Order: sequence, then C-alpha cells, then structure tokens
Amino acid sequence: MIEVVICLGSSCFSRGNKNLLKVITQYIKDNNIQDRINFHGGHCFGSCADGPILKVNDTLYTGVDEQKVVEILSNTFEIKT
Repeated sequence: MIEVVICLGSSCFSRGNKNLLKVITQYIKDNNIQDRINFHGGHCFGSCADGPILKVNDTLYTGVDEQKVVEILSNTFEIKT
C-alpha cells in the first residue's frame, strides 16, 4: 500500500491543494487504484513557502501542480498516461 498525503495547511490549500485534492481523487477512481493507495490529508509539513506539498511514502514533493501530480502518481503506480 502506497501512502499519499496532501497538505491541508492553509498556505498549501490556498496555493492549489484544493484543486489537487479533486485531481487526485479523480485519478484514483479513473485508474482503479483504490486498493493500492492510502490517500489522506495531513497537517503542515513545515515548507509552506514551497507549497503546494504532496508526500508519497517518505518522499516530499514541493511546488506540485495538476500536471506534476498526475506525473508523480503515474510514476509511482507505473501507469502510462
């Protein structure tokens, strides 16, 4: 099971994680990976100036946008886009 945590801190949320939440949820559904992912929100990761932030297992990704999040998930789950 791969853990994916989206920062729900106010800075990341206002910088775009609100939209990323929708993109990730749709990606999970479209690719039928519900049984392979533990996706949830988390509190601040302490890098507010570098947000939006996404954590996949032990890797922290900064400056994540909609295109980058699809790339990260596709690489993580070995899904061709």
